[in-house]
Amino acid sequence: MNKRLFTLCASCLLALGVSLSQAQMVDITVLLPDTASSTRWENDDKRFLSSAFDAAGVGYNIVNAEGDPEVQLDQAREAIANGTRVILMVNLDSTSGAQIIELARRANVYIIDYDRLTIEGDGADFYVSFNNDAVGRLQGEGLLLAVDEAELEEPVRVVLLNGSPTDNNATLYKQGYDSVINSRFESGEWIKVEDRAVPGWDNDEARIIFDLMLDENDEEIDAVIAANDGLAGSVIAALEARNLPYVPVTGQDATIEAIQNILAGKQSMTVYKAIKAEAEAAAKLAIALIKGDDPSGLVNGITNNGRNEIPSVLLFPIAVTSDNITATVIADGFRTWEEVCIGEFVQYCPEPYNVPTESTPEATETP
Repeated sequence: MNKRLFTLCASCLLALGVSLSQAQMVDITVLLPDTASSTRWENDDKRFLSSAFDAAGVGYNIVNAEGDPEVQLDQAREAIANGTRVILMVNLDSTSGAQIIELARRANVYIIDYDRLTIEGDGADFYVSFNNDAVGRLQGEGLLLAVDEAELEEPVRVVLLNGSPTDNNATLYKQGYDSVINSRFESGEWIKVEDRAVPGWDNDEARIIFDLMLDENDEEIDAVIAANDGLAGSVIAALEARNLPYVPVTGQDATIEAIQNILAGKQSMTVYKAIKAEAEAAAKLAIALIKGDDPSGLVNGITNNGRNEIPSVLLFPIAVTSDNITATVIADGFRTWEEVCIGEFVQYCPEPYNVPTESTPEATETP
């Protein structure tokens, strides 16, 4: 293309409101779900995926639907229209996820379910995630340990605050922790006070739900299975607002807030899913697909979505308590003491991070 023709084409594109960068080929499109359910999507997955794609020199676009399935559908349509060759999707629900998969399949675009499995329709071409039943088992084991260490008077009154009913992962987490803790309910050592799902993993809704549980049960709740760190934070906030003592509570995602709460004794544990490893595994698979390489060597399992067997890359989670923060999330570089040890949490940190600085208010100060 000569310079004059290039200039003419550029002018036409700009006249149509299309930038030169948008006109370039985007090999891979990533559809993230929201920013409300967890900070991980924008803070962790996005940066790790971007780094992997940048290192490989492939064109990509990462967009976020902000919790709206219709927006995610439109994002998929736009990606396909713009010539993307692989869609890496975290679905908002399996119904809209199945529609996106069908759109991609009709356009001969590869689609990878990332972190969440689409359980309606024929399923994606590949699935990259963690063993989510194992995540739930770790949460159940974590609550057992925390309750036993707290030496709570029996019967222990327990709440199950589950993830979104439209997220298959939430079903798998519950399946995992139920398999661990149900024996305590059957024996009468524990009483199941409430067993509720939180629509859309909405933390504000979780706070409302848990506040209502406290009201209806005379504030007599001894322990909580919280399906992720956001829900755990809602439980902690509700207890603090009422000046109630903290109770054993689980989590998942190893967010900065969760690590701080664990150090401070507000949260019992979280589940660390090595998001960097998950993102890199998904990126490697997507890159292999656009390059025409055989992806079979990257697959280590099969997952049934209810209709078909989906070739899968499955990683294993790690339980994190105050005893192994340094050896897990800190050692991996997933979190740093510098970002954890701020404000009231400085006092709980190891040396030399437990000394307040000029920019770090003393623990006795109220923000």
